[in-house]
Amino acid sequence: MGRYQAVDRDSVLDAAELIVRTRGIAALTIDAVAKAAGISKGGVQSSFGTKDQLIAAMYARWGTEFEAAIARQAGEEPSPMARLRAYIEVTYRTDKAEGDRAAGMMAALLNAPEHLRQFQQWYASQLDGIDMSTPEGRRARLAFLANEGLFMLRSFGFMKMSEREWREIYADIRGLLDDAEGRKT
Repeated sequence: MGRYQAVDRDSVLDAAELIVRTRGIAALTIDAVAKAAGISKGGVQSSFGTKDQLIAAMYARWGTEFEAAIARQAGEEPSPMARLRAYIEVTYRTDKAEGDRAAGMMAALLNAPEHLRQFQQWYASQLDGIDMSTPEGRRARLAFLANEGLFMLRSFGFMKMSEREWREIYADIRGLLDDAEGRKT
């Protein structure tokens, strides 16, 4: 009788993310993930249950990694503005593979209302603590929205831009944050 082989959840999640990135969310099936990960369909199901639970695990891992990068950039007990600045810096440093990964996750979440709600709550929390009734708060919000728009336009391939353009636009976004924080540029 064969010995039970433990399933490496991260390897399975890597395989699932690769499918979403390269073939789209419609190609994400338990069977496709099992084949890509080199395990049985039952191995995927025993680790994640359903396709929706697999997507939830993909989102959770991505979110945890992104939040950890923000925390490293922001330092201990950052102000809301420092956290926003860290968020924008982490987004700026996102490479093509990470951008593709994020775009794939966003596409997956849009197709699942229960996951979309989590995403909406996460986005709503990104500006917590910033007073939108002030000009500074509004500039910070504008910097956040410009950051997200630029990232999505590039990640989804809606707008081609050179690395130089990417850097220049992020310099402008940082300038909005500098204005919001009363810094000299």
